[in-house]
Amino acid sequence: HARSERGRVSTGNRLAIAPDAESEVAGVLRLLMLRAWLVAGRDDAAISAIRRNLETIRAVLTRLGWVLVVERDMVRLAKTPPARLDDWAAEGPSPLTCSWVFLLAAAAESLPPQVSIGQFVEAAKAAAAEAVVPVTGDRTERRAITRAVRALVDRGVVEETDGQIDTYLDDDDAPVLLTIFHTRLLHLVVNYDPTTDPVTNPAAWLASVSREPDHNRRMRRRLVDDTCVHAVDLDDAEADWLSRRVRADDGAPLAAAFGLVVERRAEGAAFVVPDDAFRWPYELGDVPYPTMGIVPHVATLLSDVVAADGGTAGSPGPGWRGLPRTLVLTALTDLAAEHATGSGGWPAERAADPPGLLMDVERLLTGAGLL
Repeated sequence: HARSERGRVSTGNRLAIAPDAESEVAGVLRLLMLRAWLVAGRDDAAISAIRRNLETIRAVLTRLGWVLVVERDMVRLAKTPPARLDDWAAEGPSPLTCSWVFLLAAAAESLPPQVSIGQFVEAAKAAAAEAVVPVTGDRTERRAITRAVRALVDRGVVEETDGQIDTYLDDDDAPVLLTIFHTRLLHLVVNYDPTTDPVTNPAAWLASVSREPDHNRRMRRRLVDDTCVHAVDLDDAEADWLSRRVRADDGAPLAAAFGLVVERRAEGAAFVVPDDAFRWPYELGDVPYPTMGIVPHVATLLSDVVAADGGTAGSPGPGWRGLPRTLVLTALTDLAAEHATGSGGWPAERAADPPGLLMDVERLLTGAGLL
């Protein structure tokens, strides 16, 4: 399953795409769901594909209420945040890293196009003082600053012109030259609501960023963004849409536009990526499942344990089963002893730490919307 979609042109209530463009449109739309920033020099092939199919792609995104910004050297998908924000945040950058992203952005506005990383960070520290954000200078903060610069590089707002950003971890005067693209700073914050002050009322401002009163659009977004949508999480209007339209005139054509297929069960629905539509797990999003490795393997084994031994008391709805965490940990300890020996067994250090392994399993299943 993936946080993804595919392309469309409106013809009345139907979606239509020229057969020779289907694959290209679907691939680009799925890419935009994974990477909202495409920049010249790094993503030239994808940008060219978008320009060739711009009308079709924009028609699909319009159904979701999202805007595609296309400039000479940049493409930016301006979308709303996904549902289950807390779950996604657990897999995302730390709050400290996020703070430094915007302190660096504030500093970048008044800096010249090319600066050393030391100059960049000092200007951001001045912005921190103005915003009354404490600066510690410790290793944790330096790591957060380094990751924040990397996040701006990933978005094409900053370019690593010479040297390596990570060297700043150990050296304030690391020989790193950065190039700042000032016009791209304008696109860091999307869906900005000028009627609500993010300083005096941050909760209301954040709510305005993701607010969508139309339930049809909310459901389209949820199916595109998330691994799966559970019926128990929906209000009456959303549940009615899921019942009547997910496989009919609205959901299925949208899934098809992204090269996906609707899977509907009693518990909910998902847009599923066909095996031939991707090559690597990372192409499925931040939380692909299943995938290779010990954590997905353990997650599958523990899911079988909960399905066999768990109960339905207090569950959020049909299809859910629960087991006390202490019993899950006991089962995992037994599984570790069973799988820690022999060829293909679990790594010794992982098998010796069931609590740590369980935390990783919880993170995976929660991110995938399954816990």
